[in-house]
Amino acid sequence: MNEEQAKTVNAGQNYGAVEEFMDLLKSILIAGVAALFIRTFLFEPFNIPSESMYPTLLVGDYLFVEKYSYGYSQYSFPFGIVSFKGRFFETAPARGDVAVFRQPPHPDVDYIKRIIGLPGDKIQVKEGILHINGEPMPRQYVDTEVNPNPGRFAVVKKYIETLPEGQKHFIYEFSDEEALDDTIEYTVPEGHYFAMGDNRDNSQDSRVEEMVGFVPAENLVGRAAFLFYSTAGAGDTCDRDGFMAGIRSIGCRIITWPQVIRYSRILNRVHTL
Repeated sequence: MNEEQAKTVNAGQNYGAVEEFMDLLKSILIAGVAALFIRTFLFEPFNIPSESMYPTLLVGDYLFVEKYSYGYSQYSFPFGIVSFKGRFFETAPARGDVAVFRQPPHPDVDYIKRIIGLPGDKIQVKEGILHINGEPMPRQYVDTEVNPNPGRFAVVKKYIETLPEGQKHFIYEFSDEEALDDTIEYTVPEGHYFAMGDNRDNSQDSRVEEMVGFVPAENLVGRAAFLFYSTAGAGDTCDRDGFMAGIRSIGCRIITWPQVIRYSRILNRVHTL
């Protein structure tokens, strides 16, 4: 092979390498755009960080949020890339929906609660009993359970609560004499919703006006759809000290991981009873 032929071969190889790189780059861009589209308009993953929705949702649950359920607002778009007022393709949530929304005082924070009050409703809690438009919501005692994340509320009572349209769901009550068990009567403004956690004595929700208050329709992100993963976590059982503590801790977590998965919860829908 002479020098001219060698240059031609090298040029061809370089061109082929560039072409392969561009194909790879295009594939990455297409995958990124597809993922962004799905996350913005269809489904967004969300994990449960606190006990406020026990027993319906547990810490370590991972679920998909239906982004199309209530239409789209600026909070439907990731990274704050779009800013506008209101919603388009808007659909009102139903009472009893478990919804993800942006915390009104701090819209960079996601919350997940159950929609209890619709625009125009009057909401009040009296001696632990939820009242909607002056009517007490029936609750049926189920059992007394040990709270998986006890803190102060080590033992709780589990009830089935029934909402006006007949939706049923579980709630936890430590007692009927806690700080949020007797409230003023709230009137839900137009364009807003009243949200409460199912763990009634351990939830910062619309009853706490300075933290949450009424939820503007614009702040709704979507409806909780179904769990795709759930884990109880290893907790501190894999914490190690001494020689190669980090490596031994990681090894422990790898071994423990299959044992702490809550297999029975995977693919469960988030719904009323």
